Amino acid sequence: MRGPDDSGTSPPARAVGALRAASAVLVLGVAVPTYLAAGAAGRPAGALALAVVQAAALWWVVARPAAVLAVSALLGAGMWLLFPALSLTGALLGAQLALCVLSALRPVRVSRRWLLGMLALAPLAYAGGSTLVLVSYVLAVTLAWTAGQWRRAQQDRLAAETRRAVAEERARIAREVHDVVAHTVSVMVIQASAAEDVFTADPEQARQALRAIEGAGRSALGELRLLLRTESGDDGRRPPRGLGDLAELAANARAAGLAVELHEEGRAISPPSAVDLAGYRIVQEALTNTLRHAGAGRVRVSVYRDEEAVRIEVSDNGRPGNRSWRSPGSGRGLAGMRERASLLGGTLEAGPGPDGGFEVRAVLPIRFGP
Repeated sequence: MRGPDDSGTSPPARAVGALRAASAVLVLGVAVPTYLAAGAAGRPAGALALAVVQAAALWWVVARPAAVLAVSALLGAGMWLLFPALSLTGALLGAQLALCVLSALRPVRVSRRWLLGMLALAPLAYAGGSTLVLVSYVLAVTLAWTAGQWRRAQQDRLAAETRRAVAEERARIAREVHDVVAHTVSVMVIQASAAEDVFTADPEQARQALRAIEGAGRSALGELRLLLRTESGDDGRRPPRGLGDLAELAANARAAGLAVELHEEGRAISPPSAVDLAGYRIVQEALTNTLRHAGAGRVRVSVYRDEEAVRIEVSDNGRPGNRSWRSPGSGRGLAGMRERASLLGGTLEAGPGPDGGFEVRAVLPIRFGP
């Protein structure tokens, strides 16, 4: 997590409290036993007071890590000068904890400067001890900074995964809305055009077209309400769309003047809900593109279900050259269908049929995933 002056959110209050308590206990847990173990002549009164103040300063380590690091370094250096029996590493333990927090909460360019500042005190460890003391101090400071960097990388990775999940969910909802609206609007536009053509000559046919527009609009509104209820955690009164709704989908296309032949096999087999919805949306998108781009008068929809997969074939007698989605990867409709199939481990192929027209062929495995 990020601190108040960084780009992210602040750590949870419980985590901050635990960090404060653990840091204070660690500082005093090192300083106090060493102080008490020293002889009476080697226990200056001021050294213990500096340890207590250093532990208390860690209360603000999350809110002001740089300030706490500076104060802890000064207090630790003073404690070490008064009480050399406590190594420089132990005396500056509070500063090392603050460096770890600062490394996790602040940009690398900031924490790196403080790391160099702490390493600049290394000659004091050598002057007051030996090469081993110097090495242990350098290692302790470096490990404190590295631990903060590891925590920062962990939080960055979590934030990236969260952003990716949000983006994927938005894209999924956008696909659902696009599939619902695009199909319905295509039907409504065709029906409105037909109503206008026969409005004077055949009022009854015009009324039928208007009723079809109303029905398509109500159906779309119902699907959108269901989608919104599902996203908010309320499943609503109607289950999500699936292959069982293909007859209604075909009826809407027929109302738009398209002769739809629906052939289904294996209806007794119920695929997983994700496959069920994907199959419905693929057929819906294929019919939408036929209405919008093909100039077709007839389309055949075939759905075959078995224990292994759902196989979908949609073929029409339109003109492939009219399709805005004729080449692989072009056209939002084809790209959306390919993505739906791919997410389930399936395949989708689209192109001119052997007898003319256009075909969409999809295979959606029922046993998908690892």
